[in-house]
Amino acid sequence: MPAPGRVLLDTNIVIALLQGDDAVLSHLEQAPEVLLPAIVVGELFFGAAKSGRPAENIRKVEPFVIGRSVVPCDLSVAREYGLLKRRLQEKGRPLPENDIWIAAIALRHQVTLITRDAHFREVDGLALEEWAAKP
Repeated sequence: MPAPGRVLLDTNIVIALLQGDDAVLSHLEQAPEVLLPAIVVGELFFGAAKSGRPAENIRKVEPFVIGRSVVPCDLSVAREYGLLKRRLQEKGRPLPENDIWIAAIALRHQVTLITRDAHFREVDGLALEEWAAKP
């Protein structure tokens, strides 16, 4: 059971936030504890590095990450990842590799994953919220 108010942000939510998405900002202001998976931080830096303006985008990512709680992939998360990947394989419902790690972090730390990716619904027992953009 996830702890109330503890949320883990998926990459697409952070990108929306960095782009000034008011819906995400509004939700974020109400969350008492916001966590970032180390995987998401890596995806953000990768996206910045491969963009047309890497230096500018890295300057956006770094201040956002600094001072936030970044959740690493430790031994307990790796165990959760292994079990989760096997369960998804058995269901015939694979997820992108990084998303399995993100889900494993959320499960292991009993937090709600905030995303816009529907494929996370395939993960049994994962608490999810989808912060959609305002129309």
